[in-house]
Amino acid sequence: MLLLRFLGSTALSLFGYLGELLFLMLESARSLVTTPIRWRLALGQILEVGYRSQLVVIVTGAFTGAVFAAQTYFQFHRLSMDTAVGAVVAVSMFRELGPVLTGLMVAGRVGASMSAEIGTMKVTEQLDALRSLGVHPVDYLVVPRMIAMMISMPMLVAECVGIGIVTGMFVAVHLLGVSQVWYTNYMLRFTALRDLEMALTKGFVFGILIVFVACNEGLKSQEGAVGVGRATTEAVVIGSLAILIVNFFLTMVLNIFFPAG
Repeated sequence: MLLLRFLGSTALSLFGYLGELLFLMLESARSLVTTPIRWRLALGQILEVGYRSQLVVIVTGAFTGAVFAAQTYFQFHRLSMDTAVGAVVAVSMFRELGPVLTGLMVAGRVGASMSAEIGTMKVTEQLDALRSLGVHPVDYLVVPRMIAMMISMPMLVAECVGIGIVTGMFVAVHLLGVSQVWYTNYMLRFTALRDLEMALTKGFVFGILIVFVACNEGLKSQEGAVGVGRATTEAVVIGSLAILIVNFFLTMVLNIFFPAG
């Protein structure tokens, strides 16, 4: 009975949380089409989300591509398949490593920042002040961040993938001695526009997950500084888990529309 009660309460909490996210998404979509977009705030968020996340994304992409190329070479070299390293690295960066790792890094950096900022405004009653001035918090806080994330995340994913492929090629060709001609030939043969489409689609979806999880946690903050800290932690943890879980279902669905081959 205790196990059933625990499972039941967990399921109810999960459905309740998904309902909160869905309600926030619907409210943001309504605000997007019924109220003027605050482009100045959106541009400021693009600067924060996109431009200031580049260093983290570049480092992540560079060392992910480098180590994945090295590991792939060490295994493929035993089978005399050195020239296939480029294809494996490129497809993996496009379809999985680039989008997922970018999403996790942005969730840690930007998701925490969004949750902390909105949570601080909540516990210091600044959101109530906005309402008293006739400004809806979703219009003022959530929508600009949503627009910024929708624009920035696909670009960050593309940057991560590109850097990873370049560093992977450098490691394989210049450090491990793989033929550059064959490396490039196999890479171009087995990668196509569908791989880029999958990477950008995943980046867009992950950006939506990050922004709504972070904003929802911030809007729910209470109990002062302790509540803000708890909301920040939960935004990062829940956002990261959501990316990993949704990535599986996206992979299954997108491979139907963008099959490899």
